[in-house]
Amino acid sequence: MKNKPRIAVILDENTSGDATRYEAAKAYFTAIRDAGGLPLGVPYLPEIVGLVVEEFDGLLCAGGRFAYPDDWYLEGKVSQAPQSERFPVECQIVEGYLTRDKPILGICAGMQLLGCVNGCRLWSDVRASSPIALEHDKRDYLHRVVLTPHSRLAGLVRERTILVNTFHREAIGELSESVVASARSEDGVIEAIEVPSQSFALGLQWHQEQFAATDHPGNRVFRGLIEACLQSSGGRRARRRR
Repeated sequence: MKNKPRIAVILDENTSGDATRYEAAKAYFTAIRDAGGLPLGVPYLPEIVGLVVEEFDGLLCAGGRFAYPDDWYLEGKVSQAPQSERFPVECQIVEGYLTRDKPILGICAGMQLLGCVNGCRLWSDVRASSPIALEHDKRDYLHRVVLTPHSRLAGLVRERTILVNTFHREAIGELSESVVASARSEDGVIEAIEVPSQSFALGLQWHQEQFAATDHPGNRVFRGLIEACLQSSGGRRARRRR
């Protein structure tokens, strides 16, 4: 593929340690490459926000564990996660992409940020907030999610249900009017969202990148991101020629 879409990948950091290192699973980059894109890691430097917003074709916000602002949480239960330098930079980039209607895929923490900048609110602890909640914060544990019929996600994945991993304590607990749930787990927890007003703005609570080396139907989401970038960048080039 000529002129592969350039995808900015927001890096995570070692918040479980001293937060002195950027971190990102290699699978994020593999998944984007295999879908036909060119992934590039983005650090938390305020001076590159404008460049990332203007020069990249798409954005992938990776998972992570860090606290969002207190008023993003429901019921006065604020996050117990550590603070991060990531938040203000990522927030500016996401808002820039939304303003320009450029494609965004958020995974885990990335989904939560995408939802909250569009008015959603979070649970700081899924198990504490819902008495019927399944185990959601367990590495290598799998559970099934049900995709919302006629959603963009369902159109990409082309399955009614899929089996996904789960490794998150926080989750979107309240949707805004501008965001819809495109998948839920069997206990009702929101597992995917989309912003209908945008050409492509999806969030997955699970770590789809961990399935990158397998024939998992959810991997079609990465291809959907790349196709959206090709359509978006083609439209921008056409407008510039007028």
